[in-house]
Amino acid sequence: MKIVIRSLVMLIILFIIIKLLGKKQIKNLTLYDYIISITIGSVAADTIISLDTPLYNGIIALLVFGFIGYIISLLSYNNHSVEKIMDGEPIVLFENNNFNYSNLEKAKISVAKVLEECRLKDCFDINELDCAILEPSGDISILLKENNQPITNNDIKKNLKNNSKKQSLNYLIIVDGILNLEELKKSKKTKTWLTKYLKGKNIEDISLLSIDKNNKVTIFNKR
Repeated sequence: MKIVIRSLVMLIILFIIIKLLGKKQIKNLTLYDYIISITIGSVAADTIISLDTPLYNGIIALLVFGFIGYIISLLSYNNHSVEKIMDGEPIVLFENNNFNYSNLEKAKISVAKVLEECRLKDCFDINELDCAILEPSGDISILLKENNQPITNNDIKKNLKNNSKKQSLNYLIIVDGILNLEELKKSKKTKTWLTKYLKGKNIEDISLLSIDKNNKVTIFNKR
């Protein structure tokens, strides 16, 4: 009976903590999210089984870890620098028809692993690959070259099969009000161009500004 009561108490507390931390699929968990989840689960299990340990000790431990996780999630949402530290940044593994070996070594990912992920995403020919990026969640996103991208329903409906400009890799110039000079350089644009394009708008007031390889600019202002 004691175990049943402790289990119900832990279940209620875990439910509250999960609601506070927000919903994420397992594959989308960052390293930090994974550590917090494993720790909270371990504390809850030990508290339920270890009948000699006072129940309130486990409750306090869960609340402490839940509170820390909630605060860090809040800080990450409001501060891009904190988000970079806790979650990490996307890492380019393949671009310009070659592997980025320094990034592969940094991420501890082999070429074979990248090829495996490409096959899982229906890319069996490396010559069709335009870009592969390791996301903070651990998933590898791929982008096919324009000529190898599948034709969409919109292409067919608009009869643009032969001359439509297909999806291309976006350069994230501004994210959450922060200018990325490296991405600006890759897009072959200058700060002078950016200033003229913004027409007096402050960078801090922009949620996202991206440019694709067709020079199409997408911009979202902060509310």
